[in-house]
Amino acid sequence: MTKIKRAIISVTDKSGVQEFAKALEEMGVEIVSTGGTAKVIREAGVKVKDVSELTGFPEMMNGRVKTLHPKVHGGILAIRDNPDHMAQMKDNGIPEIDLVAVNLYAFEKTVAKEGVTLAEAIENIDIGGPTLLRSSAKNFRYVTVVVDPADYDKVIKEMRENQGSTTIKTRFELAKKVFATTSAYDTAITNYLNTINIDSEPYLQ
Repeated sequence: MTKIKRAIISVTDKSGVQEFAKALEEMGVEIVSTGGTAKVIREAGVKVKDVSELTGFPEMMNGRVKTLHPKVHGGILAIRDNPDHMAQMKDNGIPEIDLVAVNLYAFEKTVAKEGVTLAEAIENIDIGGPTLLRSSAKNFRYVTVVVDPADYDKVIKEMRENQGSTTIKTRFELAKKVFATTSAYDTAITNYLNTINIDSEPYLQ
């Protein structure tokens, strides 16, 4: 098992995230985060590196582009026992990312609001979040991915019992939860868009 040394945390549902980040820090894990999540974690006294420090690029386009970068996804997707992958990481200054904790923009809550516009709905379609989750879940052999705050305690407990690592069984179960979550998310978006009348929608004119 590989010890978790670096984590990306970027969550809409911030319940329990301060305690989670604090426990990770106590085990020597470097925390990388974005925007509002970084602010909340810092308020708990936890040291945080902004994702822009990792990528060398600022968050841009009103937050539409934050984590879509090779220094993020290369660090997640690299096959750790593939010498070519590891050499490419070294050559390009890509650090390993061992844990990803992400949950998604609340699309369904947004479109359930009375009077919500298509433009508002579109801005609440998460792009970076599902991409981080899918990258991490695909590489569950090496990466621990957490999409549900209810799993924070389980992950921390297992890390404490395994010198900072998680088991392959846990990583596999967490990965399956990710794909179920992103599938449901895309279905919700599709169902909403199917209610839009393209001929009378101002956003589409």
